[in-house]
Formats: sequence, C-alpha cells, structure tokens
Amino acid sequence: MSERGALRARLGRLAREVAKFGAVGGAGVLVNLLVFNLVRHTTGLPVVRASILATVVAIAFNYVGFRHFTYRDRDKSRRTKELTLFLAFSAAGLVIENGVLYTATYGFGWDTPLQSNVFKFLGIGIGTLFRFWSYRTWVFRALPPAGAGAPGESFLDEQRPQPGRVGG
Repeated sequence: MSERGALRARLGRLAREVAKFGAVGGAGVLVNLLVFNLVRHTTGLPVVRASILATVVAIAFNYVGFRHFTYRDRDKSRRTKELTLFLAFSAAGLVIENGVLYTATYGFGWDTPLQSNVFKFLGIGIGTLFRFWSYRTWVFRALPPAGAGAPGESFLDEQRPQPGRVGG
C-alpha cells in the first residue's frame, strides 16, 4: 500500500472513530443535560452539585456505550485497568466541565436557567476534547495489527541462519 493510501486508510479509521465517539457522546450529552435540568428543577440542590450528579450519570452511560459500540474492537484483556483509567480521566473531565459552570455561576453570577445550560454545555464541550484524547490514548487501547508480534518481541529475537552455516 502506498504512503498516500495508508494515510487515507488511517484518516478513514479516525473519521469512523470520531463519528462513533460523537454518537455515544451526543447521547451522553442529552442524558447529562436531561438529568441536570431534572435535578435542578425538582430538588433544592445547588446548580453545580446538580451538574456533578448529572455528569456522573452520563459517565456511567458513556462507559457502556464506548466499551460496547465505539471501542468494541479494542483490547478487552485488562478491564479493571481500563475501568480505573476511564474513571480517572472521566473525573478530570468532570472537573473541567463543572469548573466552567462553577466559574460562570459563582465567579460571574451567571446563574439563570439559560445561562447555567449554556455554560454546562460549554463545559461539556471542553471536557469532551480532553476525554476523546485520553480515552483513545490511554483507556481503550488499540490492539496490535494482525500479524504483529507480542509486545516486546522484536525481529532481532528471531533465529536467522548465518551466512555459511548450514541449519541455522
């Protein structure tokens, strides 16, 4: 395959990954905003606490979607490590997402329902950029290409016959 063809194939795989991530993430955004507004308008929880609760619900929803749809072809041999990393990076995303809302609400006093939803959505967007990078890089690791050796295996480890020697 030519270098140009290989690049086209890699870009095609990345585009499919971004589309799948976006489908799960888009559904997660809807879950997040629905839970946020439901909690905000039916309980007495402060806006950022309601947002954190909604984010946690969306994180659980997204893990199932990412594992079984977006990254179903990725390595499944280390689920405990995968889930631990997912939760750690999701927690960082939660801080990013809700930090934006916190700053708008308590730093600038922008806390009408419309303003809260706008800054919640903006925080989700910024957090999503971080999550996409971290999930694909650290959490849902790609399997090695078919025919590739085990990790740490090298072509130098192969027994090759030396010139002038019979039978290796």
